[in-house]
Amino acid sequence: MPSESLRFETLEALKNSPKGKLNYSPDWLEKGEDILAGCVEVSSLSPLSGQILKRLSPRPLLKTRSLSSCVRDTSPEVSEGLSAGASVPISPRQISSPPPVSLHAEDDEQKAGEIQEESVVSPVASPPPAISVLSPRATQMAGCIRMCERKHKAKAKVELSLRLEQQERLVATVSSCESEQLKRYEELMELKQRQEYQSMRDMMEKETQESLGRQEKLREEHRHRMKILNLRLREAEQQRLREAELERQRQVEGRERHRAINAIQEEVLQLNQLLQPRPSTQTDPALDHTPYITRGNQLCSQVSDVVPASADGQFPSVEDLTVAERALQEMRSLVRNLQGEEAQAAERKRKEQDEEEEKKKRHEELKAQQEEQKKTAARSAKEKAKKEGLQTGADESTLKWYSALQDAANQCAQACDELSRAKDTQTKKLKMELQKAATTPVSQIANISGAPLKEAFEKIDKLLSSRPVTSAGKTVSASQHPQGLEFVSYKLAEKFVKQGEEEVASNHSAAFPIAAVASGIWELHPKIGELILAHLHKKCPYAVPHYPPMERGTSVEDYQKILGYRVDDSKVEGQDSFLKRMSGMIRLYAAIIQMRWPYTGKQGPHPHGLNHGWRWLAQILNMEPLADITATILFDFLEDRSGHQHRSDGLCNQT
Repeated sequence: MPSESLRFETLEALKNSPKGKLNYSPDWLEKGEDILAGCVEVSSLSPLSGQILKRLSPRPLLKTRSLSSCVRDTSPEVSEGLSAGASVPISPRQISSPPPVSLHAEDDEQKAGEIQEESVVSPVASPPPAISVLSPRATQMAGCIRMCERKHKAKAKVELSLRLEQQERLVATVSSCESEQLKRYEELMELKQRQEYQSMRDMMEKETQESLGRQEKLREEHRHRMKILNLRLREAEQQRLREAELERQRQVEGRERHRAINAIQEEVLQLNQLLQPRPSTQTDPALDHTPYITRGNQLCSQVSDVVPASADGQFPSVEDLTVAERALQEMRSLVRNLQGEEAQAAERKRKEQDEEEEKKKRHEELKAQQEEQKKTAARSAKEKAKKEGLQTGADESTLKWYSALQDAANQCAQACDELSRAKDTQTKKLKMELQKAATTPVSQIANISGAPLKEAFEKIDKLLSSRPVTSAGKTVSASQHPQGLEFVSYKLAEKFVKQGEEEVASNHSAAFPIAAVASGIWELHPKIGELILAHLHKKCPYAVPHYPPMERGTSVEDYQKILGYRVDDSKVEGQDSFLKRMSGMIRLYAAIIQMRWPYTGKQGPHPHGLNHGWRWLAQILNMEPLADITATILFDFLEDRSGHQHRSDGLCNQT
């Protein structure tokens, strides 16, 4: 197109013009600089511009001024571009034949007027004041330039914003990479520090272990050396002790030998004194003591020669002791020989004296016989008088029997003392189980008969035979402890007597089943019967019968305990309670004498039969009666005997 070719020609002309050689900065607007600040030349109008101005009317000029003012107000950059374009040369063709007036021509004229006003108003001083007017082509060119600048400026802004965004993205990317690298570096440094710390700690632990190992090795060596030193010290101590023991033994033996020699010397001197003639033997001319005395003196000198060797802390040797012992033996033989001779002489003299004494003795025997006859007559008279009265105590045989039973009970109690005073839990548990197994069957005997009574009897028999028995759901045997049988026997006898003291005292009919079981057990195990009698006599001495006398030094409370009273905190039980208990025990004793175990097949004698009952009855009747006690126990004994046949028949019928 023609306009495009003209445009490029214009651009080429501008490029070759002096203004085209100016340095152009795209960022002049941001810096606040003028676009023509680098132009040194002063803009001026062409010499032909006067003719152009003449042809212009005042109105277009006014419009041009107003346009120029508007352009100056709105865009100072356009006025500067127009003034720059005013310097373009105008050809004569254009001047001589101006184009028709049009809107573009008016605009160009206005722009030219504005350019001229700007040149007039411009601060650049020029000697000749000139008016520059742009042609339409120049104005068009200036507009194109301005549009091009705007495009380039918009493009530059876009590219600048893109470059800024790209730069920001690059900076962000680089920053993130650097931060990541910094983190990795910090992690690497931290890892290195941990590794170094771990290596140092491992090295320190290794050194610690090595030092501990060295210390342990040193300790082991020290312990080994200490063991060796201790062994050596122990051996040295043992050697010293052996030597001290040998020295002590040597000194002891030396002292013993010294004492033995001293004793020998003393005995030799005493025996030598025996060799001297006594006044009783000096009258016998047949006995000569001279050779015995001479030899005795020699032996004394021999022993005296041995004794000084023990002076200055020295002890006599075995040879010295042997010499002294031989001298002693010889001295003893001398004394025996002398005594033999003296005995023979004395025998002869004694025979003579015996003959004289025989005569005196016969005379004295006659006198003694006469005196004995007198004493016998007096004693018989006293015994006769005594039989006519009442005794105040039991006879000697009864007391011996009573003492023997008490001794047997005490021995049994001492035999099971270890089990009774057991401290450990297992033994205590066994003791309680054995005690329950022994006392529970006896506690169940009251008015029972038949199978239950037989079952209780069999349990007691098994327990005393060291066979296992079930008690309270547990199996127990007396053989589980060495003292189990003695313990069970003692507790069983004690329980039988306690039943008489408590159960029979309250229920008299209970005496017969208890007595039947006790009699049967007594028959199979005689030791139980002795223990029952011992406990019975201890709690009720009237069952012996025995009235214990009050010995000197015995307190009233102790004496009342001996008589059978209960004393609690210095308070003696009442007479009614005492008589009730004594009554129960006497009834039990009477029932035992009468009853036999009905289920046994043996027909042997009763272990404690009616003969003992007659003995008791005779002795209690021959003794002085005690207030309340004698009458009560006699009544209970005889009443219990009268009810024996009825109870025995009932017991056998239930079998």
